[in-house]
Amino acid sequence: MATVAVIGAGLMGSGIAQVAAVAGHTVTMRDIDDAAVTRGMSGIEASLERFVAKEKISAADADSALKRITGMTDLQAGVSEAQVIIEAVFEDLSIKQELFAEIDRSAPADAVLATNTSAIPITQIASVTSRPESVVGMHFFSPVPMMKLCELVRGYKTSDETLEQARDLAESMGKTCVVVNRDVAGFVTTRLIAALSMEAARLVENGVASAEDVDIACRLGFGHAMGPLQTADLTGIDILTKASQNIYNDTQDEKFCPPELLQRMVIAGDLGRKTGKGFYQY
Repeated sequence: MATVAVIGAGLMGSGIAQVAAVAGHTVTMRDIDDAAVTRGMSGIEASLERFVAKEKISAADADSALKRITGMTDLQAGVSEAQVIIEAVFEDLSIKQELFAEIDRSAPADAVLATNTSAIPITQIASVTSRPESVVGMHFFSPVPMMKLCELVRGYKTSDETLEQARDLAESMGKTCVVVNRDVAGFVTTRLIAALSMEAARLVENGVASAEDVDIACRLGFGHAMGPLQTADLTGIDILTKASQNIYNDTQDEKFCPPELLQRMVIAGDLGRKTGKGFYQY
């Protein structure tokens, strides 16, 4: 069992902390203030209660998992003894680089430094550290306790040992891993869903079809479990728009450029499920 530090107590960070603790790992979960940490811990407790109610986990195991998680606001204390550090904060390169520079100063020399980014090249994040060979992408999917995939992404200098340590941890959490051997912006999964979602949004923006009918077409025509616009609402319109913009900035490929409709939704605060309105009402 490893000691895992999760940086960020939001939807993704708390989900990663939960599955790591359920797998038996000791977890620290850090965020910038006590309120954020409390929300993250409350979310984990509620999620575990749902798993107990569905008889997916025993009440005793859920209680044990919760006790393995320590919430905190002190970054240095959170990472100082961790074997694997997983960053799960907002998709902004400057924020991630600032954070990784600080983690680099505080984490053990042999620790794996992982980022849950869905679109930012690992090499750019690793460039601010003194150990780019120890930096790797571990891209989990939301909701983390339910989704089985983990996308492992090599930076330019990521070592084989780092990649294997990340795989071992992800597999211990019950995840199936795919490996991205070159950290192009968006990797594999985000490039695919971004391209589909941007085109789906353009079809709605141009009045070609409704959001409902675009999603029905993808579910019934392609066998998708969820349509691209439903997925955008679940992920967060702001998160998907930012990720696609990052890919566009790197590639200058117009298919990734967020259409005006998405940009206006972000400005208006129609971000999907988390705000009660996106392409659908909640």
